[in-house]
Amino acid sequence: MAGQTPLPSRQDCVKVLLLLFASTLLPHGAFGQRVKVEPEVLSYPGQTVNLRCAFTDTTGIQLTMVTWIYEPKEGERMNIAVLHPTFGPNFPESPLKGRVTFMQDPTIVDSPSIQISDVRMTDEGKYICEFASYPSGHEQGATQLVMLTKPQNSASPLTVEAGPKSMVVARCESLNGRPAAQIRWVTTANGNASTSSKTGQDNTVSVTSEYRLAPSAGDNGKDISCVVSHRTQTTPESFQMKLKVLYAPQVTIVGYDNNWYVGRTNVLLTCQASGNPVPTTVLWKSMAGEMPDTVHIIDNQLKVLKVDEAVNTTFVCEVKNRVGVGRDQVTAYVREPSVNPSNAGVVAGAVIGSLLALLLVAALVAVLVTRSRRQQQGYRANGGGAGGDLKARIFGGGKKASKNGTGGAGAGGGVGNNNGPIFVYDDGSSHQAEKKNNHHGPLTIGGRPEVVAGTPTAQDILLSSELDDAERRKFDELEEEERYDHFSGGAPILQLRPPDQQGDMIGDYMDDDMESQRDGSVISRTAVYV
Repeated sequence: MAGQTPLPSRQDCVKVLLLLFASTLLPHGAFGQRVKVEPEVLSYPGQTVNLRCAFTDTTGIQLTMVTWIYEPKEGERMNIAVLHPTFGPNFPESPLKGRVTFMQDPTIVDSPSIQISDVRMTDEGKYICEFASYPSGHEQGATQLVMLTKPQNSASPLTVEAGPKSMVVARCESLNGRPAAQIRWVTTANGNASTSSKTGQDNTVSVTSEYRLAPSAGDNGKDISCVVSHRTQTTPESFQMKLKVLYAPQVTIVGYDNNWYVGRTNVLLTCQASGNPVPTTVLWKSMAGEMPDTVHIIDNQLKVLKVDEAVNTTFVCEVKNRVGVGRDQVTAYVREPSVNPSNAGVVAGAVIGSLLALLLVAALVAVLVTRSRRQQQGYRANGGGAGGDLKARIFGGGKKASKNGTGGAGAGGGVGNNNGPIFVYDDGSSHQAEKKNNHHGPLTIGGRPEVVAGTPTAQDILLSSELDDAERRKFDELEEEERYDHFSGGAPILQLRPPDQQGDMIGDYMDDDMESQRDGSVISRTAVYV
């Protein structure tokens, strides 16, 4: 029939069905790779944005139509722009109608970029560029439009009163921003933060964060910072604050040293207090009742002009502010007068001086004792009278003695023979002692016994026979004060011996009584030198 459209053949229908079936089985990504779009576009309210879209390879493909679809975060998707190569562009009803246009010649279907002017916060969302093609079917690419709004940031501490209950001590806000801001807290206070957000009618977001803790007096003045991060800011914005905690005065009395003694003057107690707000009233009290007459009070200081038994009490300091009252107390104990420091110094000096004097005396005694012992190890003689040289009497003239034992005598008439008798006499007497040849009896001179040996004694033999020439030369080289023991008193040498042993004595000395010393001298073991 003329004017009627011929019906498609059976083979054509099969081909169309196969194409449609194949297009549903092919992965969407395989065709989407040929649609090039920008993943994300940023914009501020009132600006004009360009959403670009292009089909990169049209070989073997016929593009029949392009559609832009708007998909908000909340709500249904809608078509905002359609481009047909034959019928041209079309803009369906939508919130963007009148503000959206194609950027290029509408006949160029493979580059259907659009432009949106005077963008609004509500325009944020996903924009999809979709191609209808033959034989591949539909291919698309999506762009996310992100609307930015710089928020208004602020932070402030809250004035709170110290207590055990947790409460908000600081608040930080980021209002009317897009997207939502991020808020964090930096502080040494022991608390925690809570954050909430609210979306406005123009699609902006307001974020509020509060810091909570159970405030104490120690938290007052602590540093706390609110840090706001937002996409519109190149760096985070920080707000530094100090916590404000009200608390009753904390009081401490200082100055008491536990050394208040009777008569001490001008002792001072100071009442130190801290509080928020600053304390305004300071009151001193005495637990005994009235304040002693010697106490003088000026503001937070209590001064005792002179300590006496009246200040032996407990002093209390009370401090007030509008939050409450704080107090502290100290008990003073009055003691007996202490030792005068000047007298103590004198006593200490006297003690030290006495110790030094004792040390000096002890040293002197030690020197004298040592010298006395050294002298007792030498010869015991009468100290050297007019008779002269003891050495001459013992060795018969010392170096000048002849081989036969004869040597020169001194003024006292000493014998030159080494084997001769040893005369000991008192040069302090008024007359010369008479010599006796009897060696068994003592010679008495001036009423005191003198020892005079008529025959050689053990001492003579020891001195004469046991000393060789080297020992005699050594004895000659000794100083005179080292070799002799001078006694000014001239007292006799007494021989102590029991009466029943008197017969064993030779002259005035015992044969076994003499003892040789290291320096060449010979002394008696039992003789007492007076």
